[in-house]
Amino acid sequence: MSAELISILVLVVVFVIATTRSINMGALAFAAAFGVGELVADLDADGIFAGFPGDLFVVLVGVTYLFAIARANGTTDWLVHAAIRLVRGRIVLIPWVMFAITGALTAIGAVSPAAVAIVAPIALSFAARYGISPLLMGALVVHGAQAGGFSPISIYGSIVNGVVERENLPGNELVLFFASLVVNLIIAAIVFVLFGGLKLKGRDLESEGDGRTKGNGAGELAADAANLTPARTATLTALAVLVVAVLVFDLDAGLSAITLAVILSAFWPDASRKAVTEVAWPTVLLICGVLTYVGVLEEMGTIEYAGNAVGDIGVPLLAAVLLCYIAAIISAFASSVGIMGALIPLAVPFLAQGEIGAVGMIAALAVSATVVDVSPFSTNGALVLAAAPDVDRERFFRQLMVYGGIVVAAVPAAVWLVMVVPGFG
Repeated sequence: MSAELISILVLVVVFVIATTRSINMGALAFAAAFGVGELVADLDADGIFAGFPGDLFVVLVGVTYLFAIARANGTTDWLVHAAIRLVRGRIVLIPWVMFAITGALTAIGAVSPAAVAIVAPIALSFAARYGISPLLMGALVVHGAQAGGFSPISIYGSIVNGVVERENLPGNELVLFFASLVVNLIIAAIVFVLFGGLKLKGRDLESEGDGRTKGNGAGELAADAANLTPARTATLTALAVLVVAVLVFDLDAGLSAITLAVILSAFWPDASRKAVTEVAWPTVLLICGVLTYVGVLEEMGTIEYAGNAVGDIGVPLLAAVLLCYIAAIISAFASSVGIMGALIPLAVPFLAQGEIGAVGMIAALAVSATVVDVSPFSTNGALVLAAAPDVDRERFFRQLMVYGGIVVAAVPAAVWLVMVVPGFG
């Protein structure tokens, strides 16, 4: 068996173990990088660590650190409260408020599961109290998170754009962002219509209650959520400064975020003390581990080997749609960010042939790998399932599973048809 084939089989084993044994895929990938690098590729430690994504490490730590401070000082609660006031309590708009909030949170740097973990308890409690379909509300929360998930300063966007830049592929940050935004917005609109969203017209919170959530306390709006304290004002300013620094002045998102977080911590140490422990360390480990292993694959020629194998299918468009389905199916049971970190480099030799537009293909891969996070086997889907009060959990699980299956079956072909077939990029 060739060294290249061994390294690919090890990658498959990593995905299988991570899925079935609940072990962090990044930790497994580091172990695999060590084993394959030393025993199969004859690489030393420097060769193994050559693929460690130091720039993405700083982005992941920086933006999640800043976001943890925003959560600790109540800025996220304030944003939720302000959004609800903005729609004047009209129930028909509440699912879209939740969609917009999770989208805004991920767009400014929150990890997708973190945004869903914050908004889902609030959203599902609203759903239970006011007779909104939990599937409708949960789906809009998850699709909202993915709608904002590929902004240039987001975690997903930073990962994909970083991989594209390192692989010297043509990329377009705005195309990637708007591709995910539009696809998830369309899906959310379909779900809204099919699951009773239009029946909510004419109802408002004022006539049916005060708009606060009931239940076991999870997701309840804090009593002072409407107060714009100095710490919250400073945090909102910091988030705005981060956007301007990255988009206008082209400064590094990770270093900018860490700097702003440190400034906030210096002025409000109590609220920020636990923020470092709330950095998305599992995600950091996941991304750094997977991309380090991908670096080993590049060093030993596996990327070129696999890319040529895909290209040898002889029908580029067929190979492209197969890659999209591979991304969707695996991601429905594993980590979306892990899949993106591995599949885009594997597609590099295939894209280098020039028969498929790189910009459209990368966008299609990214959307295929993330839109399926509504699956109850994914982190976001599991969070929605866990956050739903007063539901038949087994029935809700089946609903999420069926819905996730429909998304897996339909979306990769749709994005391939729209983004890949025309040859964008």
